[in-house]
Amino acid sequence: MYGIDDPIDQALLDDWQRDFPIISRPFDHIGDMLGIPSSAVIARLDKFCATGRVTRVGATCAPNTVSASTLAAIAAPDDRIEEVARIIGQFPGVNHSYLRENDWNLWFVVTGPDRAHVDATLRGIEAASGLRVLDLKLVRPFNVDLGFALRGEKPLPLRPGPVDASVFQDNDRPILQALTNGLPLTERPFADLAHKLALTEDHLIDRIKALSDARIISRLGVIVRHRALGWRANAMVVWDMDHDAITHAGPLLAAQPGITLCYERTPVPDLWPYRLYSMIHARSRPEALGVLDRVCDLPEFKGIAHVPLFSVRCFKQMGALVSAPERHVA
Repeated sequence: MYGIDDPIDQALLDDWQRDFPIISRPFDHIGDMLGIPSSAVIARLDKFCATGRVTRVGATCAPNTVSASTLAAIAAPDDRIEEVARIIGQFPGVNHSYLRENDWNLWFVVTGPDRAHVDATLRGIEAASGLRVLDLKLVRPFNVDLGFALRGEKPLPLRPGPVDASVFQDNDRPILQALTNGLPLTERPFADLAHKLALTEDHLIDRIKALSDARIISRLGVIVRHRALGWRANAMVVWDMDHDAITHAGPLLAAQPGITLCYERTPVPDLWPYRLYSMIHARSRPEALGVLDRVCDLPEFKGIAHVPLFSVRCFKQMGALVSAPERHVA
């Protein structure tokens, strides 16, 4: 594992990216599995958060189930990249923002409690920047459960099955927002979070279990920063395929080694024809291009027009916005 030689650290970062124990003292259980005290588990996670290798111990939610999100892009002139990236990043609904190698060079994810909030954020960014924003709405996810097998032993397992949105209750929204922001790294994180939310620990744990079982919470665990851990050659590859072809090709692409995200999105007529998106996270550009070459050799992808957009810089990376903030950026 890049820059991490301690096998306990490797196991902590590799094995606890999902299925975090939803119990009163979760770090006791993790410590038992690693053979170290819970205090040492917390200290190691604190260290990784402080050094930027871990963003948080928390949750990711199934897209567009109890909140809304979209992928967006702007073609910023070279002399305005820094300025426009700052404009994009100041909006609280923007949780990911990257510079990529393309004329459409600033790519970002906008999240919010509902589609109206996402639309308002996109309008605000257009007004503040004076530039057209591509709104690339999600159509079908094939794999959005980003996780990394850091030791390279095997792909991290996905959680198959549909989301049961009927389990969601209105008062779950603050819980999801808190989990998306990250759990406190304390001996009893759920008790401390429950106190902050004016809930009992038992009620909070019951709701988190229900939301996780319903797959509204798609992943609960250690959220790593892939670039800080050596995955520095990252390409979003977009494919010009029609909706019917994607029905078969999407799941096939999602299952390929090296493909970490895969989904269908709406095109923008006369500007952006691509519908199928996939992410490749690799340690080097040749490694990433090798993954792409293997995909292009598949019969379903031979001759299909595609563009790899390599990441150049990360401007913003944080948890999604699922609850409306107290104030909006003007």
